[in-house]
Amino acid sequence: MFELRYNPLTDEWIIVSAETQKRPVQPSQKSCPICVGGIELPEDYDLVAFENRFPSLKKNPPEIEQDGFFKKDRSFGICEVVVYTKDHNTALPGMPVQQIEKLVNMWIDRTVELSKYEFIKYVFIFENRGKEVGASLPHPHGQIYGFPFLPKRIQVKLDSFRKYYKANKKCPICQIVDVELQRKERLVYETDNFVALVPFYARFPFEIHIYPKKHVGALYELSLEEQRDFALTLKVVTAKYDNLFDQEFPYMMMFFQKPFNMNDDGLFHFHVEFNPPKRDKDKIKWMASVETGTWTFINPVVPEEAAKMLRNTEVEGIE
Repeated sequence: MFELRYNPLTDEWIIVSAETQKRPVQPSQKSCPICVGGIELPEDYDLVAFENRFPSLKKNPPEIEQDGFFKKDRSFGICEVVVYTKDHNTALPGMPVQQIEKLVNMWIDRTVELSKYEFIKYVFIFENRGKEVGASLPHPHGQIYGFPFLPKRIQVKLDSFRKYYKANKKCPICQIVDVELQRKERLVYETDNFVALVPFYARFPFEIHIYPKKHVGALYELSLEEQRDFALTLKVVTAKYDNLFDQEFPYMMMFFQKPFNMNDDGLFHFHVEFNPPKRDKDKIKWMASVETGTWTFINPVVPEEAAKMLRNTEVEGIE
């Protein structure tokens, strides 16, 4: 079954997709479907993007029958897998910066191409790393969803940008960057063009946001120099995570770009959020009733303390 179902209680669309139940869980490296020679990628490659065989959204979804009172729609969209490297045993922290630069270029290319479809309203790039966040394959990879609607949290962010600008005549992220660079207590890493920090309003104990210093709405608005800085920042942040507790650190990495194929007022500021589930070396920060039911998060680690821990975590060969 492929369809969208509308929730009138929260004004949001829910994706119903039975296909996702069929996604493979890798029992061993020998059966990895995205290694060279695997079922998905039989030929040699460097890095690659392809359409997911078990998608939540499709370019040509099946027709649906309406249900009278309940509102539903066809699940138009695109779901892609992005494989970062053919090396099964590495990840962003261990990848050369040059390889991550290629990955940034691929993300830009896919954003541009997917946004050409008129039914695509939002291009969401993300990575789930680790079994703690549901990753079924350890091979370094991420995904891209092309949504036919504006997801609820994106709409909330966009509304907040507009509200803040109306009241202050400034972009909230631009102003946050200015303040954080002055205070430095929540900074984790900085380049000429990017800042990585634990936000004042962090929901997760070791949450990190990456903000470009220049106001850009989407990945493809970054200059070549900014793309290189972005690649370096991704490597440093993820390496700090791994070195923090000397273990492969699970996280959800999410890119937030402006919407596409709809009115754009230029207010959205591209940014990246890392939401790691760890609250200590051997403890998980679970999303339970309060967080899931109300969107009100309880953070057991003071953001300034988390920032200090991450800032002081060394990354060899870079800093």
